[in-house]
Amino acid sequence: MQEIETIILAAGKGSRMKSNIPKVLHVLGDSPLLGHVLEAAKNISKKIHVVYGHGGDQVKSFFNDEDINWILQEQQLGTGHAVREVIPHIKDHSRVLILYGDVPLITLRTLKLLLNESIETGFSILTCILENPKGYGRIIRDKNGQIESIVEEKDASEEQKKVKEINTGIMSIRSDLLKEFLPRIKSNNAQNEIYLTDIVDMVSKSGRQIKSVTTSEEYEVSGVNDKKQLSELERIHQLNQADQFMRDGLLLRDAARFDCRGELSFGQDCEIDINCIFSGKVTLGSNVKIGPNCIINNCSIDSNVQILPNTMIENSNIGAGSCIGPFARIRPETVIGENAKIGNFVEVKKSSIGESSKVSHLSYIGDSNIGDDVNIGAGVITCNYDGTNKHPTHIGDGSFVGSNCELVAPINIGKNSVIGAGSTITKDVPEGSLGLSRSKQSVIANWKKKK
Repeated sequence: MQEIETIILAAGKGSRMKSNIPKVLHVLGDSPLLGHVLEAAKNISKKIHVVYGHGGDQVKSFFNDEDINWILQEQQLGTGHAVREVIPHIKDHSRVLILYGDVPLITLRTLKLLLNESIETGFSILTCILENPKGYGRIIRDKNGQIESIVEEKDASEEQKKVKEINTGIMSIRSDLLKEFLPRIKSNNAQNEIYLTDIVDMVSKSGRQIKSVTTSEEYEVSGVNDKKQLSELERIHQLNQADQFMRDGLLLRDAARFDCRGELSFGQDCEIDINCIFSGKVTLGSNVKIGPNCIINNCSIDSNVQILPNTMIENSNIGAGSCIGPFARIRPETVIGENAKIGNFVEVKKSSIGESSKVSHLSYIGDSNIGDDVNIGAGVITCNYDGTNKHPTHIGDGSFVGSNCELVAPINIGKNSVIGAGSTITKDVPEGSLGLSRSKQSVIANWKKKK
C-alpha cells in the first residue's frame, strides 16, 4: 500500500482580508482555516508538508506541531512553484494529496473518494459543477468525457468559459508522476505564474488517464479570500453542524440562529432556543432546556437543568435539576449542586453552591463555599477582595442570609445560622446563631425635605 503524503499550500498573502493576521489564521468555528485542513489531513496521512510564506512565523508558532514539515516559499510564483518547493521532501512510491490552507470545509468522505480514484491511474482531481463558474479554471474534456486539460479563466476562450465544471485545485497524484511532470511546467500565461493545473494537460498528452471526483457541495471547495467569504462559510459550517445535531436528536428552535464554536455533546430531549453560542467543550445531560441568548463555554451541565435567557456560563459544572438565570453569570471554577437555583442578575465566581441552595436575586458570590439548603437573599455580596488578596467565605448547611448583607471575607457562617437583613458581618457566626449588625433606627418627627 502506497504511503499518502499531504501538501497544504498556505503561503498566500491574503491582502483582500485587509488584516495583519495571516489569512490561514483567520478563525472559522473554533479553529483557524488551516486548522480545519490539518484536521482533515491528519485523518488521511501521517506525513504533512505545509508550504508557508507571508506571516509564516505566526503560522508556525500558532500550530507548533513537530509532525508538520514546514517549507518556506520565499517568492510567490504560483501553485506549481509552491509544490515544487516540496518535491525534495516527497518520498518515492507514495501518493500525494494536495490541499489548500484557505479551503477549510473539505470533507473526509470526499478526500477518501478522491484517493480511491487515484489508485488505478495514479492521478485524480476534484471538480465541482457551478451555475456561475466565473473566476475558476474550467475542466476541458474530450468527446469521450476524458479530462484533457484545465484552462484558467484569464486564458480561456469564450467557448471554454461556458463550461460549468470547474477545477478545485485539490488532487491526488502519484509521486513519480509529480516529479516527472512538475519541473516541465512553464510560466507562459497571463499571470506569468507556474500553474499546478498545467500538469493535467501534460499528463493527459502523455496518454495517461486522469480520473475525477465531482462534489455536489460547493462549500467543500470554496476558498476564503475576504471577510465576506469567511462569514459566508462560517454560516454554512454552523448550519452543517446544526443539521447533524438535529439528526442526532437535538431540538434547535432555529438552526439559522445557532453557533457551536467548539465541541457539543448531549443526551436525549435537549432543547436550545435562538442565538445561543457554545464554545470549548460543552456536555449536556438529558432533558436540558436552554433559553435564548445564552453563552456557554467549557461546561458540564447535568440532566434536567434549565438555563433561562441571557445567561453566561464559563468553565463550570451545573448539577442535575438546577435552574440558572435569567441574566445570570456563572464564572470559571464554579460548581452548582443539584436542584440549586441561581436567579436573575446573580454573579457566581470560583464558588461551590450546595444542593437545593438558592441565590435568587441581584447577588455576588465569589470565592465561596455554600452548603446545602442555604438561602441567600437579594443583594447579598461576599466581599472577597481586600485590595491585595482574595479571601474565602464559608456558609454552612441550612443557613439563611437576609437581603442586602455584606459578608466580609475571610469569614465562616456556621450551619443553620441566620444573618439579619442589612447586616455587615465581619466576624465568624457560630452554628445555629443569629448574626446581626445594624445601627439603631432613629425617627425624627416633622422632618422637612429641602426644596
